[in-house]
Amino acid sequence: MGHSASISARRLSALITSGLVWLVQPVFAEETEAPKGAAVTVLKATKSCFDNTVEVSGIILAREETAVRPERPGLKVADVLADPGDTVTAGQNLARLNLPEGGSVMIQAPVAGTVSASTATIGAFASPRGEALFSIIARNEYDMVGLVPSADIGRLAVNQSAKIHISGSGDVDGKIRLIAPTIEPNSQLGRTSIGISANRRLLINASGRALIKIGQSCNVAVPLTAVLYDPAGTVVQVIRRQRVETKRVEVGLLAGGQVEIRDGLNEGDVVVARAGALLREGDPVRPVMAAAEAAAK
Repeated sequence: MGHSASISARRLSALITSGLVWLVQPVFAEETEAPKGAAVTVLKATKSCFDNTVEVSGIILAREETAVRPERPGLKVADVLADPGDTVTAGQNLARLNLPEGGSVMIQAPVAGTVSASTATIGAFASPRGEALFSIIARNEYDMVGLVPSADIGRLAVNQSAKIHISGSGDVDGKIRLIAPTIEPNSQLGRTSIGISANRRLLINASGRALIKIGQSCNVAVPLTAVLYDPAGTVVQVIRRQRVETKRVEVGLLAGGQVEIRDGLNEGDVVVARAGALLREGDPVRPVMAAAEAAAK
């Protein structure tokens, strides 16, 4: 009887010990297992360079227009040899005028360029003090004249390069030619003239938009979608040990959907590609690299 009781006690002890091990093991496994959570698309912050630019809007004007008139009064237009839009050379005949005493004289282009306007009609009188018979865009030189906020005009300098988009004419290159020394007091805008390098006719008074590169900044960059804006500033959500961490950052320049991060983020940090209010500090997640997600699709 005592021997049987001893065997039963040993068995009971073994069963209890086994049960305790079984009970403890799942708790231990749960504590050491990596956090589980929603799948989140992430990417690594990389270095990128951003052009620091100033944008100027304005209109296209002739840099110099030359007015063509006869040297004496009382002449009558007998023949018109050039029309608006024509490209002319210096010395080219533009019109023939009859003299009061008989005979005729030719009116010639004093400079090469494009005829921008003409009032010459057969039978009309012409004089040195009247309307110009022809206006010529001298040497086909154009400027984009625009207004710049006072905060930006101090960053501009003569000879800085510009890329100009002109409505109806496409893109052309240019350089800053003049910067006004004063600011209009009511609008706080300053005037600048950008010389256009284009060997073709442009439309006077067409609207234009110039981007002037004044420098370059190289820093860590992330997509604009990775940045959250709140009343206290800007933040980026990063993933460390498969949990969300919120980092306050200082943003800089923007280009092509990317934003420069000047402070608060390091190259190689794993960043949530589309930050949002649904993710909070400390939330467990399953990060999926953006490149891997695109390949899976």
